[in-house]
Amino acid sequence: MENQQQLIKEVTERAKIWLTDGYDAETQAEVRRMLDADDKTELIESFYKDLEFGTGGLRGIMGAGTNRMNIYTVGAATQGLANYLKEAFKDLPQISVAVGHDVRHNSRKFAEIVADIFSANGIKVYLFDSFRPTPELSFAIRQLGCQSGVNITASHNPKEYNGYKAYWSDGAQIIAPHDVNIIDHVNRIKHVGEIKFKGDKSNIEIIGEEMDNKFLAAIKTLSLDPDVIKRHADLKIVYTPIHGTGVKLVPASLRNYGFTNIIHVPEQDIPSGDFPTVASPNPENPEAMAMAIAKAKEVGADLVVASDPDADRIGCVIRDNNGEYQLINGNQIVMILLNYIMLRNRELGRLKGNEYVVKTIVTTETIKAIADNQNVKMYDSYTGFKWIAAVIRDLEGTERYLGGGEESYGFLAEDFCRDKDSVSAISLMAEICAWAKDRGMDFNQMLQEIYLKNGYSHEQGVSVVRTGKSGAEEIQAMMKKFRENPHKSLDGSPVVTIKDYADLNCTDVPTGKVTKMDFPATSNVLQYFTADGSKVSIRPSGTEPKIKFYIEVHDKMNDASEYEALNTKAAAKIERIKKELGI
Repeated sequence: MENQQQLIKEVTERAKIWLTDGYDAETQAEVRRMLDADDKTELIESFYKDLEFGTGGLRGIMGAGTNRMNIYTVGAATQGLANYLKEAFKDLPQISVAVGHDVRHNSRKFAEIVADIFSANGIKVYLFDSFRPTPELSFAIRQLGCQSGVNITASHNPKEYNGYKAYWSDGAQIIAPHDVNIIDHVNRIKHVGEIKFKGDKSNIEIIGEEMDNKFLAAIKTLSLDPDVIKRHADLKIVYTPIHGTGVKLVPASLRNYGFTNIIHVPEQDIPSGDFPTVASPNPENPEAMAMAIAKAKEVGADLVVASDPDADRIGCVIRDNNGEYQLINGNQIVMILLNYIMLRNRELGRLKGNEYVVKTIVTTETIKAIADNQNVKMYDSYTGFKWIAAVIRDLEGTERYLGGGEESYGFLAEDFCRDKDSVSAISLMAEICAWAKDRGMDFNQMLQEIYLKNGYSHEQGVSVVRTGKSGAEEIQAMMKKFRENPHKSLDGSPVVTIKDYADLNCTDVPTGKVTKMDFPATSNVLQYFTADGSKVSIRPSGTEPKIKFYIEVHDKMNDASEYEALNTKAAAKIERIKKELGI
């Protein structure tokens, strides 16, 4: 009780600062309401800490308070970033940034405030005229030669959230050394009076349709079989943006590719920060795809695709052996796209020996088998597209990027953008559907063909949520246990390799030999590999109060008729492994 009283006293003092000059009347009224409330829970949650500007920027619930997304936390982040840009590019006669946003509540307001603050600091701002897909912001930074960029988005989080993503001059989200340097500059902003809110409109240029057209034209160049699209232009494609930014460009890109039969889900074409037709606007959840699947059943669609609210991630539904519409997982999406890209590049005589693909360390190892079978190099990266972008940057000019992806429904087919892109991924997925049809196959048969040629795999992600201070401590304890008492076997197969990215040690378990892994930084990720090909990856989430387990099992598939039986067998094996892991 004494600790609770002390906490209330501390947050009250922090909140009272927000009743002083410099804070607008609306914010002050909101703070007074929290201070006057008998229940202090909201006051504590809003003020017990500062909303941290982490390596990915900001993300949090919108509202008044130091631990909330509002014009003052967004303002401090922007002022800190502006200060760092002026230091990092002090010799440039004109620093420039691009600013975009999604459809969420306050997104336009926050984007305009970001533009005002940059402009007040003498920085040239290219501000999109309305919401746009996240990948277009990345594209615009490169097109316009900007030094940085900001996108206001909380991706597929619930409607109460918003976020702030910071980008560097290569169009990628920021990594070392700039991430820690920016955080340092943001943390130096101690008072609202240090934030230059009064914009200089002469430094702000509105951009829109011209950039859209350039982006769509660039995406069109990724098409690897325009003739097959001509033969199947009327392919029935159901698409939903789930109330998000994809409605701006995905249908336009599909038409640009040559597809003429794009079937909408009209209720979900309406941009809305309330996401009114879904519980969560996340295309990896079957519930979020329910309306699109219903539409597909109504029209007999060949393919069902979706993008999340900021249109960087893709959801995909195909028909299974029984003709039922089934969501495929993020690993399968990456496999299908990379398999097609590598195969078509080979058929077109474009593989010269310096091509490569990228996957994240928690994404299926079947991609390595596909790349090996095509004699294409594959690189592993940490989770998150900023790390895939870092590989592209490091190899620029020496090796040719073919594509990269991660199990969390993200894919990037191009290097003219440096963040995951559903616009290009959906366009290519439709092309692949047409290509399969041209070969007398449906999407499901094509997926089975990939498993036949490269080995069968089955993956499942499990998130164990542990909230609050005690939850964070429990997650730390779990990681410690898995490190200090590693499993000797999983489902009867001995663990042969342990990779610990916290110290970059790779241990060959039978011999005890330890080698160092070549990665740009350390990361709190642990992996077990077994003799029968199973892989378990364990990592705490960087943005949510959870610990994530990625379980992958492998088998041999001799005939397509074995597919359903292998799925059942693999699912049972994963359940046994989960039990052994205690999850």
